[in-house]
Amino acid sequence: MARLALIVTSDSVYRGLKADEITPLVASDNRFDLVLSRVVPNKVDEIKAAVIEASSTADIILVTGGTGVSPRDVTIEALESIASKRIPGLGEEHRRRSYSRVGARALISRSEGFIVGRALVFASPGNPDAVKVALDILSEIAEHCLEEIRGGGHGRGGESHHH
Repeated sequence: MARLALIVTSDSVYRGLKADEITPLVASDNRFDLVLSRVVPNKVDEIKAAVIEASSTADIILVTGGTGVSPRDVTIEALESIASKRIPGLGEEHRRRSYSRVGARALISRSEGFIVGRALVFASPGNPDAVKVALDILSEIAEHCLEEIRGGGHGRGGESHHH
């Protein structure tokens, strides 16, 4: 089972002004082993630090929130600055699946996939419905994607954890 780290980006949850609905939702998903969960404010440096830290222990990092177009939405900028690759298909599929639920609002989501170190990183909008969609997409693609990240799917043995 893939080890998943969750990073919730939210000023209001971070300050305790709003309940964290996302962590319990992700923790209850039995398709992943939740190994780390953090709430960080919408600040590029804090998001980068949390993702880099998580990449040393997790196979997959789900970053929720900060994917819109408001001035405070900086998750994508943070991830772009530390990623070795982008995986646009994850965001494209997230928008495609979300369109039927929220209509054209889905088109301004900047949801996107990345590779940071040897971890698959998925930036998802921060509302519970969007996070459910992200978890579904991750459950379908994670195994194959992680094999590719770790050496092109050649051989199934010894997953090393060198950095």
